[in-house]
Formats: sequence, C-alpha cells, structure tokens
Amino acid sequence: MIQFQHVSVMNLENAIRGARNPLSSWDKSDSFYNDDGEFILGDADLNLACRLAKAGSDHRKFIRQIFVSVDITAPLYWWKEFDTYKVGTVANSTSTMHKIHSKPITTDDFSVDHLTEASAKFFDIIVDYLESVRLEYMETKDKAMWYDLIQILPESYNQTRTVTMNYENLVNMYHARKNHKLDEWHAFCDEFVLKLPYAKELIVIKDED
Repeated sequence: MIQFQHVSVMNLENAIRGARNPLSSWDKSDSFYNDDGEFILGDADLNLACRLAKAGSDHRKFIRQIFVSVDITAPLYWWKEFDTYKVGTVANSTSTMHKIHSKPITTDDFSVDHLTEASAKFFDIIVDYLESVRLEYMETKDKAMWYDLIQILPESYNQTRTVTMNYENLVNMYHARKNHKLDEWHAFCDEFVLKLPYAKELIVIKDED
C-alpha cells in the first residue's frame, strides 16, 4: 500500500527561464499562466525543454530546479529502498519512536494487502499482541514494553513522510524502479510520477530515445 497526498510542483517558471540563460533567448519564451493560475509551457519553451531533456543530464540542468513536495504514506520496507536516494531529496517523517504508543495498533496501520489467508490470520495475532504491549506500556510506562513495541514492529508498518525532491531525482527513480518487483514502486511511477506536469516530456523522455 502506498498513498500520495498534498502534491505540489514549484518553480517551473524560473526553471524554464534559466534554461534560456545560456543563449540569452528569453525573448523567445512563450509560456503563460492560465485562468486557473497554472503555469503552462508554450510551444517554444516546451520544444526547448524536450530537446534539453533528451540531450542528457549535463544539458537538462534546469529540471533540477523544478521542485516537488508530496506526503507519502508507505510501509517501512518500501521506505528502506527509497532511502537509497539521498542526494537532492529531503524528508520529514512521522515519529515511530515517539508516537507508536499514542493510539491503538490495528491492522489498518500496516500494508498487508498481499498476505495469504494463513499469514493474515497469523498477522492478526501479532497485531493483538502489539496492542496488548502498548496498553501495558501506557499503564506502567515501563521502558521494556516500549522496546518490545519498537523491536517487534513489522516492516509492513506504514509511515508518512513529507518529501521534497526535484525532477532530476524523479528521472533516476522512475527509470530505476518502474519494473521493480514491489507494487509500491509501480504505484509510485504510475500514480505519482506520471501525473506530474510534463512528466512524459521531462521525466519519461528516456523511453522515447
């Protein structure tokens, strides 16, 4: 399970202006804001953006200035893989350490949509035990119970992070993970990346080379 909320794309206007800096061709810019306040690349600017994107990372530096912010809720096993992308990304997460005991623990807190019937029944036992440990901790404040929660907690536990990255980061993520075994990566590529403005032209462009 993975969810994407509060998606914001920023600085497209400044990025495309910067793309015209090397040839001082600002007078050829034809982008504009529509009635909904969205920044739209004009034909000339889009053509330039596509040519630079196809030319490789050295030439498409301007997409490093297109920023994306998004709240992602995903299981810890997915976040471990996402954390390999450290350069150019920033994330603030909800705190497992400080908040794991703050509300009842239920199966809704975990990504268990692919469990077999037998495993699902076993997982219910784990969740019930975790909840009993949480209740004991709330009553006694015994740190040993808190450690039990932290150390038994399955990697399918869902965590929310507010993530900031740029389009160049997304180029690398998309092409490295689009055929990954985990369904969460397919959702990341198809339900998040591909829905961003000009994703086909500036992120997925390698598929057309």
